[in-house]
Amino acid sequence: MFIQQLINGLALGSVYALIALGYTMVYGVLQLINFAHGEVYMLGAYLGIIVLGVLTSLGLTATNLPLSLFITVAVSMAFCAAYGAVIERIAYRPLRHASKLSPLISAVGMSIVLQNVVMLAQGKEYKNLPPLLPSEGIAIGGANASPVQLFILGASVLLMIVLHLFVTRTRLGKAMRATSQDRVMAGLAGININRVISVTFMIGSALAAVAGVMVTLYYGVVHFFMGYLAGVKAFTAAVLGGIGSIPGAMLGGFMLGLIENFGASYVSSVYKDAFAFVVLIITLIIRPSGLLGERTHDKV
Repeated sequence: MFIQQLINGLALGSVYALIALGYTMVYGVLQLINFAHGEVYMLGAYLGIIVLGVLTSLGLTATNLPLSLFITVAVSMAFCAAYGAVIERIAYRPLRHASKLSPLISAVGMSIVLQNVVMLAQGKEYKNLPPLLPSEGIAIGGANASPVQLFILGASVLLMIVLHLFVTRTRLGKAMRATSQDRVMAGLAGININRVISVTFMIGSALAAVAGVMVTLYYGVVHFFMGYLAGVKAFTAAVLGGIGSIPGAMLGGFMLGLIENFGASYVSSVYKDAFAFVVLIITLIIRPSGLLGERTHDKV
Protein backbone atom coordinates (compact mmCIF):
# COMPACT_ATOMS: atom_id res chain seq x y z
CA MET A 1 0.00 0.00 0.00
CA PHE A 2 2.87 2.39 0.79
CA ILE A 3 4.44 1.97 -2.66
CA GLN A 4 1.07 2.34 -4.38
CA GLN A 5 0.32 5.58 -2.55
CA LEU A 6 3.82 6.79 -3.33
CA ILE A 7 3.17 6.26 -7.05
CA ASN A 8 -0.27 7.89 -6.82
CA GLY A 9 1.17 10.83 -4.89
CA LEU A 10 3.95 11.43 -7.41
CA ALA A 11 1.46 11.37 -10.29
CA LEU A 12 -0.86 13.82 -8.53
CA GLY A 13 2.10 15.93 -7.44
CA SER A 14 3.24 16.20 -11.06
CA VAL A 15 -0.06 17.84 -11.94
CA TYR A 16 0.17 20.26 -9.01
CA ALA A 17 3.77 21.08 -9.95
CA LEU A 18 2.85 21.98 -13.53
CA ILE A 19 0.07 24.31 -12.38
CA ALA A 20 2.25 25.78 -9.62
CA LEU A 21 4.94 26.68 -12.17
CA GLY A 22 2.50 29.11 -13.78
CA TYR A 23 1.81 30.79 -10.44
CA THR A 24 5.46 31.08 -9.52
CA MET A 25 6.60 32.34 -12.95
CA VAL A 26 4.02 35.13 -13.02
CA TYR A 27 4.77 36.07 -9.42
CA GLY A 28 8.49 36.09 -10.11
CA VAL A 29 8.10 38.60 -12.93
CA LEU A 30 5.15 40.73 -11.77
CA GLN A 31 4.95 40.08 -8.00
CA LEU A 32 1.32 39.17 -8.72
CA ILE A 33 -0.77 36.07 -8.01
CA ASN A 34 -2.71 35.15 -11.14
CA PHE A 35 -5.89 33.77 -9.58
CA ALA A 36 -7.32 33.06 -13.04
CA HIS A 37 -4.63 30.41 -13.56
CA GLY A 38 -6.76 27.60 -12.15
CA GLU A 39 -9.42 28.32 -14.76
CA VAL A 40 -6.81 28.05 -17.52
CA TYR A 41 -6.09 24.55 -16.20
CA MET A 42 -9.82 23.81 -16.31
CA LEU A 43 -9.96 25.08 -19.90
CA GLY A 44 -7.10 22.74 -20.82
CA ALA A 45 -9.04 19.81 -19.34
CA TYR A 46 -12.12 20.66 -21.41
CA LEU A 47 -9.99 21.01 -24.53
CA GLY A 48 -8.51 17.59 -23.80
CA ILE A 49 -11.95 15.97 -23.79
CA ILE A 50 -13.09 17.88 -26.89
CA VAL A 51 -10.00 17.14 -28.98
CA LEU A 52 -9.85 13.50 -27.90
CA GLY A 53 -13.55 13.17 -28.70
CA VAL A 54 -13.00 14.54 -32.21
CA LEU A 55 -9.98 12.28 -32.78
CA THR A 56 -11.94 9.27 -31.50
CA SER A 57 -14.78 9.99 -33.92
CA LEU A 58 -12.21 10.12 -36.72
CA GLY A 59 -10.81 6.76 -35.61
CA LEU A 60 -7.30 8.09 -34.87
CA THR A 61 -7.23 7.10 -31.20
CA ALA A 62 -7.90 3.47 -32.17
CA THR A 63 -5.16 3.35 -34.82
CA ASN A 64 -2.51 5.67 -33.34
CA LEU A 65 -3.06 6.60 -29.68
CA PRO A 66 0.39 8.21 -29.11
CA LEU A 67 -0.19 10.59 -32.03
CA SER A 68 -3.66 11.36 -30.71
CA LEU A 69 -2.26 12.26 -27.30
CA PHE A 70 0.44 14.42 -28.88
CA ILE A 71 -2.12 16.32 -30.97
CA THR A 72 -4.38 16.79 -27.94
CA VAL A 73 -1.58 18.16 -25.77
CA ALA A 74 -0.30 20.42 -28.59
CA VAL A 75 -3.73 21.89 -29.33
CA SER A 76 -4.48 22.47 -25.64
CA MET A 77 -1.11 24.11 -25.05
CA ALA A 78 -1.46 26.40 -28.07
CA PHE A 79 -5.02 27.45 -27.20
CA CYS A 80 -4.33 28.05 -23.51
CA ALA A 81 -1.07 29.88 -24.26
CA ALA A 82 -3.00 32.25 -26.52
CA TYR A 83 -5.63 32.65 -23.81
CA GLY A 84 -2.93 33.42 -21.25
CA ALA A 85 -1.60 36.19 -23.49
CA VAL A 86 -5.13 37.60 -23.81
CA ILE A 87 -5.60 37.55 -20.03
CA GLU A 88 -2.36 39.44 -19.53
CA ARG A 89 -3.22 42.00 -22.22
CA ILE A 90 -6.77 42.69 -21.06
CA ALA A 91 -6.78 42.13 -17.30
CA TYR A 92 -3.26 42.95 -16.11
CA ARG A 93 -1.33 45.21 -18.48
CA PRO A 94 -3.67 48.23 -18.10
CA LEU A 95 -3.31 47.92 -14.31
CA ARG A 96 0.44 47.37 -14.19
CA HIS A 97 1.11 50.72 -12.51
CA ALA A 98 -1.99 50.71 -10.34
CA SER A 99 -2.10 49.68 -6.70
CA LYS A 100 -1.52 45.98 -5.98
CA LEU A 101 -5.16 45.49 -5.04
CA SER A 102 -6.45 46.45 -8.50
CA PRO A 103 -4.84 43.62 -10.52
CA LEU A 104 -5.77 41.19 -7.73
CA ILE A 105 -9.45 42.10 -8.11
CA SER A 106 -9.07 41.92 -11.89
CA ALA A 107 -7.63 38.39 -11.57
CA VAL A 108 -10.57 37.23 -9.45
CA GLY A 109 -12.98 38.80 -11.94
CA MET A 110 -11.28 37.08 -14.88
CA SER A 111 -11.54 33.76 -13.02
CA ILE A 112 -15.29 34.19 -12.53
CA VAL A 113 -15.78 35.26 -16.15
CA LEU A 114 -13.98 32.19 -17.51
CA GLN A 115 -15.91 29.86 -15.20
CA ASN A 116 -19.21 31.21 -16.45
CA VAL A 117 -18.16 31.25 -20.10
CA VAL A 118 -17.27 27.55 -19.93
CA MET A 119 -20.44 26.78 -17.98
CA LEU A 120 -22.60 28.48 -20.64
CA ALA A 121 -20.70 26.85 -23.49
CA GLN A 122 -20.42 23.30 -22.08
CA GLY A 123 -23.21 23.13 -19.51
CA LYS A 124 -23.22 22.42 -15.78
CA GLU A 125 -23.01 18.65 -16.15
CA TYR A 126 -19.86 16.63 -15.65
CA LYS A 127 -18.20 15.57 -18.90
CA ASN A 128 -16.84 12.02 -19.00
CA LEU A 129 -14.07 10.48 -21.08
CA PRO A 130 -13.92 6.68 -21.50
CA PRO A 131 -10.55 5.14 -20.53
CA LEU A 132 -8.13 5.22 -23.44
CA LEU A 133 -5.18 3.52 -21.74
CA PRO A 134 -5.22 0.13 -19.97
CA SER A 135 -5.28 0.11 -16.18
CA GLU A 136 -2.61 -2.57 -15.85
CA GLY A 137 0.90 -1.23 -16.07
CA ILE A 138 4.25 -2.02 -14.48
CA ALA A 139 4.32 -3.99 -11.22
CA ILE A 140 6.62 -2.33 -8.65
CA GLY A 141 6.94 -4.03 -5.26
CA GLY A 142 3.40 -5.35 -5.41
CA ALA A 143 2.00 -2.00 -6.58
CA ASN A 144 0.77 -1.05 -10.04
CA ALA A 145 2.07 1.94 -11.99
CA SER A 146 -0.57 2.41 -14.69
CA PRO A 147 0.28 3.70 -18.18
CA VAL A 148 -1.57 6.94 -17.39
CA GLN A 149 0.55 7.52 -14.29
CA LEU A 150 3.74 6.75 -16.20
CA PHE A 151 2.68 9.16 -18.94
CA ILE A 152 1.93 11.88 -16.38
CA LEU A 153 5.25 11.42 -14.58
CA GLY A 154 7.30 11.19 -17.76
CA ALA A 155 5.69 14.16 -19.49
CA SER A 156 5.82 16.32 -16.34
CA VAL A 157 9.50 15.64 -15.67
CA LEU A 158 10.33 16.28 -19.33
CA LEU A 159 8.46 19.60 -19.37
CA MET A 160 10.12 20.71 -16.12
CA ILE A 161 13.57 19.94 -17.52
CA VAL A 162 12.77 21.80 -20.75
CA LEU A 163 11.47 24.79 -18.76
CA HIS A 164 14.60 24.83 -16.57
CA LEU A 165 16.86 24.77 -19.62
CA PHE A 166 14.77 27.47 -21.30
CA VAL A 167 14.98 29.82 -18.32
CA THR A 168 18.70 29.24 -17.67
CA ARG A 169 20.14 28.80 -21.19
CA THR A 170 18.11 30.86 -23.67
CA ARG A 171 18.24 34.58 -24.30
CA LEU A 172 14.55 35.03 -23.57
CA GLY A 173 14.92 33.05 -20.37
CA LYS A 174 17.72 35.35 -19.23
CA ALA A 175 15.49 38.32 -20.07
CA MET A 176 12.80 36.80 -17.85
CA ARG A 177 15.24 36.44 -14.97
CA ALA A 178 16.46 40.00 -15.45
CA THR A 179 12.89 41.30 -15.47
CA SER A 180 12.19 39.35 -12.32
CA GLN A 181 15.16 40.92 -10.52
CA ASP A 182 14.59 44.53 -11.58
CA ARG A 183 11.92 45.41 -14.13
CA VAL A 184 12.97 49.05 -14.49
CA MET A 185 16.64 48.32 -15.05
CA ALA A 186 15.79 45.50 -17.43
CA GLY A 187 13.77 47.94 -19.51
CA LEU A 188 16.62 50.46 -19.49
CA ALA A 189 18.95 47.70 -20.68
CA GLY A 190 16.83 47.24 -23.81
CA ILE A 191 14.62 44.31 -22.76
CA ASN A 192 11.06 44.42 -24.08
CA ILE A 193 9.24 44.11 -20.78
CA ASN A 194 5.77 43.68 -22.30
CA ARG A 195 7.01 40.83 -24.50
CA VAL A 196 8.72 39.08 -21.59
CA ILE A 197 5.64 39.30 -19.38
CA SER A 198 3.37 38.09 -22.18
CA VAL A 199 5.64 35.10 -22.86
CA THR A 200 5.68 34.30 -19.14
CA PHE A 201 1.88 34.14 -19.08
CA MET A 202 1.87 32.01 -22.23
CA ILE A 203 4.35 29.47 -20.86
CA GLY A 204 2.54 29.18 -17.53
CA SER A 205 -0.82 28.76 -19.29
CA ALA A 206 0.61 26.11 -21.63
CA LEU A 207 1.88 24.10 -18.65
CA ALA A 208 -1.52 24.38 -16.97
CA ALA A 209 -3.10 23.06 -20.17
CA VAL A 210 -0.87 19.98 -20.08
CA ALA A 211 -1.91 19.42 -16.45
CA GLY A 212 -5.56 19.67 -17.50
CA VAL A 213 -5.14 17.07 -20.24
CA MET A 214 -3.34 14.77 -17.80
CA VAL A 215 -6.14 15.03 -15.25
CA THR A 216 -8.66 14.30 -17.99
CA LEU A 217 -6.81 11.10 -18.87
CA TYR A 218 -6.32 10.18 -15.20
CA TYR A 219 -9.81 10.74 -13.79
CA GLY A 220 -11.84 10.78 -17.01
CA VAL A 221 -14.15 13.57 -15.84
CA VAL A 222 -14.15 17.39 -16.05
CA HIS A 223 -16.35 20.13 -14.62
CA PHE A 224 -16.45 23.90 -15.06
CA PHE A 225 -15.67 24.47 -11.35
CA MET A 226 -12.70 22.08 -11.17
CA GLY A 227 -10.13 24.86 -11.63
CA TYR A 228 -10.88 26.55 -8.30
CA LEU A 229 -9.75 23.79 -5.94
CA ALA A 230 -6.87 22.72 -8.17
CA GLY A 231 -5.72 26.34 -8.38
CA VAL A 232 -5.79 26.74 -4.59
CA LYS A 233 -3.79 23.53 -4.13
CA ALA A 234 -1.27 24.50 -6.79
CA PHE A 235 -0.90 27.92 -5.15
CA THR A 236 -0.27 26.08 -1.88
CA ALA A 237 2.40 24.01 -3.62
CA ALA A 238 4.04 27.19 -4.94
CA VAL A 239 4.06 28.76 -1.46
CA LEU A 240 5.33 25.53 0.09
CA GLY A 241 8.28 25.36 -2.28
CA GLY A 242 8.90 29.10 -2.31
CA ILE A 243 6.78 31.44 -4.43
CA GLY A 244 8.87 32.80 -7.27
CA SER A 245 11.22 29.80 -7.31
CA ILE A 246 10.82 27.37 -10.23
CA PRO A 247 12.59 24.47 -8.43
CA GLY A 248 10.50 25.32 -5.38
CA ALA A 249 7.26 25.00 -7.35
CA MET A 250 8.35 21.56 -8.58
CA LEU A 251 9.31 20.42 -5.07
CA GLY A 252 6.15 21.86 -3.54
CA GLY A 253 3.93 20.15 -6.09
CA PHE A 254 5.44 16.72 -5.52
CA MET A 255 5.38 17.16 -1.74
CA LEU A 256 1.74 18.25 -1.72
CA GLY A 257 0.72 15.28 -3.87
CA LEU A 258 2.47 12.90 -1.50
CA ILE A 259 1.02 14.57 1.60
CA GLU A 260 -2.51 14.36 0.18
CA ASN A 261 -2.29 10.71 -0.79
CA PHE A 262 -0.59 9.50 2.38
CA GLY A 263 -2.95 11.59 4.50
CA ALA A 264 -5.99 10.17 2.75
CA SER A 265 -4.66 6.62 3.12
CA TYR A 266 -3.36 6.66 6.69
CA VAL A 267 -5.45 9.40 8.31
CA SER A 268 -8.81 9.90 6.57
CA SER A 269 -9.92 10.31 2.97
CA VAL A 270 -12.71 12.62 4.18
CA TYR A 271 -10.16 15.35 4.91
CA LYS A 272 -8.10 14.85 1.77
CA ASP A 273 -8.70 18.37 0.44
CA ALA A 274 -8.09 19.91 3.86
CA PHE A 275 -4.48 18.72 3.99
CA ALA A 276 -3.48 21.35 1.42
CA PHE A 277 -4.79 24.16 3.63
CA VAL A 278 -3.15 22.70 6.73
CA VAL A 279 0.17 22.58 4.88
CA LEU A 280 -0.32 26.18 3.73
CA ILE A 281 -0.99 27.45 7.26
CA ILE A 282 1.97 25.56 8.75
CA THR A 283 4.30 26.78 6.00
CA LEU A 284 3.26 30.41 6.45
CA ILE A 285 3.83 30.16 10.21
CA ILE A 286 7.16 28.32 10.20
CA ARG A 287 8.77 29.48 6.95
CA PRO A 288 6.79 32.15 5.08
CA SER A 289 9.36 32.25 2.26
CA GLY A 290 8.88 28.54 1.50
CA LEU A 291 11.35 25.66 1.47
CA LEU A 292 13.50 27.03 -1.38
CA GLY A 293 12.44 30.66 -1.18
CA GLU A 294 14.83 33.42 -0.27
CA ARG A 295 14.36 35.14 3.05
CA THR A 296 13.83 38.88 2.69
CA HIS A 297 14.27 41.59 5.27
CA ASP A 298 12.31 44.81 5.29
CA LYS A 299 14.45 47.94 5.35
CA VAL A 300 13.51 50.35 8.11
